[in-house]
Amino acid sequence: MAHALDIHSGRNRLSVVSHLRSAFFGAFGLAVATGGLTAGLPQPAQAATPEACAALQAKYPDLKGKTLVNAINPHTPGYETIDPKDPTNYIGFDIDLGEAIGGCLGFTLTYKAVTFASLLTTLQAGQADIVISDIYATKDRAKAADFITYLKVYDGVLVAKGNPKKITGIDASLCGAVAAENTGYVEVPLIQALEPECKAAGKPAPEILLFDNNANCIQAILAGRADTYINDVNTVDGAVKAYPDKLEKATAVTLPYSVGIAVPRNNIPFRDAVMSALGELQKTGVQAELMKKWNLPADQLETPKLVLAD
Repeated sequence: MAHALDIHSGRNRLSVVSHLRSAFFGAFGLAVATGGLTAGLPQPAQAATPEACAALQAKYPDLKGKTLVNAINPHTPGYETIDPKDPTNYIGFDIDLGEAIGGCLGFTLTYKAVTFASLLTTLQAGQADIVISDIYATKDRAKAADFITYLKVYDGVLVAKGNPKKITGIDASLCGAVAAENTGYVEVPLIQALEPECKAAGKPAPEILLFDNNANCIQAILAGRADTYINDVNTVDGAVKAYPDKLEKATAVTLPYSVGIAVPRNNIPFRDAVMSALGELQKTGVQAELMKKWNLPADQLETPKLVLAD
C-alpha cells in the first residue's frame, strides 16, 4: 500500500478526534483521561484501547502506526467537503468514519483530493490505500477495487422550483429532458438506458451534461442549462435547503446499490481488517452516532457486506 503524505494530514485528524473519542469510547463505556498542553495547543485525550480494537490491532499488526492515504472527491456536503471555516481541512461523515476505522486499527489517514472519476484509478495506481468517498459499490466498479458496504442508497431527483418538466424519477418522464450528472456516477448509465423506451414512445432520449462535482450540476439547473440532477438524497436535500426558492426535490428513488469503502483488489488482510473494524463501529453505535451528527437517515445504515467482481 502507498504511504504518500498530503497537505491536509494532521489538521483534519485533530478536528474530528475529540468527537470520535467521545463517541467511540462512550459507546464502549470507557473513561477518557484528558491530556495537557504543548506549545499552547490542546493535545488529543488519552484513553485505553477498547478490547475489540486491541484484538484487531494484534491480529493486523502491520497497520498499527501506519499513515495511509484516503482518496476523496471533496465536493459532497455531509459526506466529504472542504471545511468552509478552514480550507486546509476536510469535514463530513465519511471523513469521521474513516478516522474512526483508523483509530480502531491503529493507523492515521491523510487525504488525496481527486475528481470522482479518478477515485478508483488513483487507488489502482498505488497513490492511495483506501477510498471512503460516498462511492456506490457496483459489480462493474469492483473490477477495479474490492468494496465493503456501509450505507444503503437513496437518490433524490432535484429539479427547478415547480418541476416544470414534471419529472418523476429515472423513468420515461426524463425523455427529452436534460440531466446534469457527475462523470462516472451510476446514474449516468441508468439514464442512458431509457433511450429505447423514449424512442418507442416517439420522444427524444434524455440528454446528459457531465460535470466533475455536485456544485456544477446544481448550478446547471439554476442557470437553466439542465432540468434535473439525480444523486444521493442527502445531497439533493442540501441543495433544496440552500436554494429553497429556486429548487425542489421531485421525488426520491431507491437504487439497487450500496455505498462502499474501496480497497485494493485481493488484499484480503487489509480488506478483512477494515470490514472487522467497521463491524465494531456499527455494533457499538459509533456509525449511528456519526450518521446522526451529519443528518443521515438512521435507516440508511447497512450491515457490512462485500461487493467483489468475482
